[in-house]
Amino acid sequence: MPGNQYNGNSTHIPQNRVERLLKERELLRERRKGRASHSNDVTDDHRGSNPSEYDPSSTEGDNSGVSSYVEQYLEGVAAAGALAEEYERHDGRSYRQRLLVVANRLPVSAVRRGEDSWSLEISAGGLVSALLGVKDFEARWIGWAGVNVPDEIGQKALTKALAEKRCIPVFLDEEIVHQYYNGYCNNILWPLFHYLGLPQEDRLATTRSFQSQFAAYKKANQMFADVVNKHYEEGDVVWCHDYHLMYLPKCLKEYNSKMKVGWFLHTPFPSSEIHRTLPSRSELLRSVLAADLVGFHTYDYARHFVSACTRILGLEGTPEGVEDQGRLTRVAAFPIGIDSERFKRALDLPQVQEHIKELQDRFAGRKVMLGVDRLDMIKGIPQKILAFEKFLEENPNWRDKVVLLQIAVPTRTDVPEYQRLTSQVHEIVGRINGRFGTLTAVPIHHLDRSLDFHALCALYAVTDVALVTSLRDGMNLVSYEFVACQDAKKGVLILSEFAGAAQSLGAGAILVNPWNVTEVAASIGQALDMQAEEREKRHHHNFVHVTTHTAQEWAETFVSELNDTVVEAQLRTSKVPPELPQKDAIERYLQSNNRLLILGFNATLTEPVDTPGRRGDQIKEMELKLHPELKEPLMALCKDEKTTIVVLSGSDRETLDENFVENFQEYDMWLAAENGMFLRLTKGDWMTTMPEHLNMEWVDSVKQVFEYFTERTPRSHFELRETSLVWNYKYADVEFGRLQARDMLQHLWTGPISNASVDVVQGSRSVEVRAVGVTKGAAIDRILGEIVHSKSMTTPIDYVLCIGHFLGKDEDVYTFFEPELPWDGTSITRTKPSNGPKLSGEKRTALKLPASRSGGSKPSQTKTQRPVPNSEKRSNNNHSWSTVRRPSPENISWNVLDLKGDNYFSCAVGRTRTGARYLLKSPDDVVSFLKRLANPSS
Repeated sequence: MPGNQYNGNSTHIPQNRVERLLKERELLRERRKGRASHSNDVTDDHRGSNPSEYDPSSTEGDNSGVSSYVEQYLEGVAAAGALAEEYERHDGRSYRQRLLVVANRLPVSAVRRGEDSWSLEISAGGLVSALLGVKDFEARWIGWAGVNVPDEIGQKALTKALAEKRCIPVFLDEEIVHQYYNGYCNNILWPLFHYLGLPQEDRLATTRSFQSQFAAYKKANQMFADVVNKHYEEGDVVWCHDYHLMYLPKCLKEYNSKMKVGWFLHTPFPSSEIHRTLPSRSELLRSVLAADLVGFHTYDYARHFVSACTRILGLEGTPEGVEDQGRLTRVAAFPIGIDSERFKRALDLPQVQEHIKELQDRFAGRKVMLGVDRLDMIKGIPQKILAFEKFLEENPNWRDKVVLLQIAVPTRTDVPEYQRLTSQVHEIVGRINGRFGTLTAVPIHHLDRSLDFHALCALYAVTDVALVTSLRDGMNLVSYEFVACQDAKKGVLILSEFAGAAQSLGAGAILVNPWNVTEVAASIGQALDMQAEEREKRHHHNFVHVTTHTAQEWAETFVSELNDTVVEAQLRTSKVPPELPQKDAIERYLQSNNRLLILGFNATLTEPVDTPGRRGDQIKEMELKLHPELKEPLMALCKDEKTTIVVLSGSDRETLDENFVENFQEYDMWLAAENGMFLRLTKGDWMTTMPEHLNMEWVDSVKQVFEYFTERTPRSHFELRETSLVWNYKYADVEFGRLQARDMLQHLWTGPISNASVDVVQGSRSVEVRAVGVTKGAAIDRILGEIVHSKSMTTPIDYVLCIGHFLGKDEDVYTFFEPELPWDGTSITRTKPSNGPKLSGEKRTALKLPASRSGGSKPSQTKTQRPVPNSEKRSNNNHSWSTVRRPSPENISWNVLDLKGDNYFSCAVGRTRTGARYLLKSPDDVVSFLKRLANPSS
């Protein structure tokens, strides 16, 4: 089989997403070719394989086999070689991957005939039309049957009847349907997603209605999730559809985090400015992001979704999707198709041919224009008819030579807005027919009903011009169906640019703005007068697209991408450090004799600001405050003579003073401000660890640039520190902030800092300019030297815990303590100072401790001095530091660090892309851990 051939003969294992998907595409094509000519051989090969190995989840957690994981995924592609054949193994299981299609409605309509008797028939609709062509998966449909079945006997009978059609019902009672389906879905989400806005009447009642309807919406989604969980088998792909089930991915992932979940939206997704008006905007976005793959019809819709996540949730948008705390939800466009072969085959049926002849005779000598729409506000039926009226008005010679057939399928007939639309359309049609019609013919034939499939195919086949004037449409498959039935006549498609299909069929169609009646009328004339050669070229382009981008291709592509997203997530997860082993860290803490705890401050020890559903409260978040629950555990740790605590922060001295000096003045806690450039004991005074000749002449020019961009970027701000400047645009508009940051960097590099000795550090939403060599890792050896001297240590440090939310530039502090440096040398190497605590040349770099002090040693030009108490004040470029210095000792006698690998715990907070050994998710986790560390007996 292709999979065995690939695994046996090829030495290249695709490691990136594009390679894997291209390989899968190749294997599927080989399988399809082989299926036609070598079906017997293929059957034998597949019966000798083990399709159960297809499921990649079986290797999750085994970090030894990323390659084998990818191999198994590709084997799965080939194992799907029996996809369209009903091959079965000896245990009766199909080789085809199971696909659980979860939609609000099942693809069948159920009518009760008795207490335990039901009749079923296939329903109409875009999703049904598309998925009828999906044959390469063992699909199971899960959804509401569209009827209320309160009794158990009826539910069992309907479940049994639906099982024969591979459908599984979700039973919703009338109240849930009213609040969830008629209320939240149709009255709130659907209008909003089609740019019609939220209900405006009776504001207070509407607000209460929102709340009750959203509660029903979540409840209904949970009921769908319960049914999915009941029928889910390991390896299944769960494909959730449409705005009715936006809350479902979250429910499913809470039940089983390894479940493969995709979500696809069949309507447009509005711009973030429209979506942000929805009261439950954030909760719905986060629920959708629980899926592994999120799909839309067009790139525009996908772009709007990513923009909503960045602007409303404050998450990071990437070319692949949306990233949240290291977890990536892939977002992509998957234009839906139809089963084009079904339409082409139907045209050859005798009853369709007979119907075609009847229509040709009926409209002989007249051009036929066709519109097929649901009678809905977004379909632009009034605009279409008015444009046709204008065309007839301006082209009297066409009045008896063209006819418009408008099929308007009734929908939501009990809703007043739809009743008014029906009356409006009837009025316009009557006026036009009365104005331009004759006793024997009328220009518009309007039908308020649906047609059966064969009649519709015949109507498509005789049409000269199809007119689609949607004001806003997710895709509009009518345009696809028309093209599929036009291989003989090669008619012209006039298509609204606001329909999703315009992205796919735009080259062959005449695109129009349906709101511009004059433009649509002119396009009708262009289509009717179009030469045969141009018609054929346009039709050929669209026909090739419709017949190649089928529903089956659409579903295969989506499921393939979903399977590969799981592979990609596995590869990403293998690079993410594990969670901090708190029990082990505490046990080793208790067993050690001299412990060093290095703690970051911002986003590590700070109090989180509770702003649910919003990007953040700028005023509160800018005011950094120590987490109130940390005071007691930190005091307890400070009391332990075997423990030394250093708060190492990028913040300025004033911020650390406000949070620690008053609370911990009676305790020995070390504060290191501005990335370790300033140091103090809570009992003592600030001293500097900066290099003697640190050049700060660049500060004023950079400050002017920062001020300029702060004035021109709303909600941005900058901090002037003593060794750096930081411009923060976290609260500014995301896209505008990025543009401004890029512009700022270009200006800085070509001007103020082009020749300055500075480092530019870019955070996710910040730009920092600091003097060269100002990092936490570079300062830590000097800080350690001062701590060792101050405490008169005689016992080497045998336990280090380093926790922080540090910028990448400052993660050299993690590397500093690593007992074994990385072999590739990518981490920052510990430098060898000529003064102060020194590093030996061993592989395990040992920090030395001075045996005696030498007060008059000459300052080093390459390494910063340790500070000593005196009253010296330093001034450089109008920046004055009231700090003290102490000359460094020279005599070295013993190692400060006696650190084994098991006694070193470096831990990043909320950053998955890190050089630390371990992770903690949030400051709350830090609080919880430090409480346990301070009181291990509890």
